[in-house]
Amino acid sequence: MESLRVLLADDESISLLGLKAKLESLGHRVVAEGATGREAVALAQETKPDLAILDIKMPDMDGIEASQKIMEEEPIPIILLTGYGEEELAKRAVEAGVFGYLLKPVGEEDLVPAITLAIARFKEFRALQREVENLRQALETRKLVERAKGILMRRLNLGEEEAFHRLQQRSQDENRKMGEIAQAIITADEMFEKEI
Repeated sequence: MESLRVLLADDESISLLGLKAKLESLGHRVVAEGATGREAVALAQETKPDLAILDIKMPDMDGIEASQKIMEEEPIPIILLTGYGEEELAKRAVEAGVFGYLLKPVGEEDLVPAITLAIARFKEFRALQREVENLRQALETRKLVERAKGILMRRLNLGEEEAFHRLQQRSQDENRKMGEIAQAIITADEMFEKEI
């Protein structure tokens, strides 16, 4: 496993020190330590760690809420620690976007699979995010192309196939994306409509 830059947050200093020692013995580097959820959020923004391990029960803001804020700002793999095996906490952790969950006391042998799983799940999450964004962009482009095609059909009295062919040809001739060409046609059409 590659060395990771880790953020730790736990209000129990003994637990924090023990966890730090275990992580360092595994070859990871603890880049920030906090005792509250608010500190964890601020430290995550400041240090941009590869992984965060947060205790659930902390003063000021619990680890679940801190995880949610971190995931909203800049997503990273997060593992939550708890001394409690409550189902409700686990459900809240899932909703917050947490990638792992460990019961205290954490042994070194528990950390390796938890970190491996959290990193793998996070990579899957990021791949799905990219896929969703690509699909969203493709849908937006498709809408623009359909609209531009309709404009060409109406203004130049073309059939659907010919209108699409002209869009495609212009895209190739100008070495620009179809969406850009379609947007230019839509913008021009809107300008002409305002002039009339």
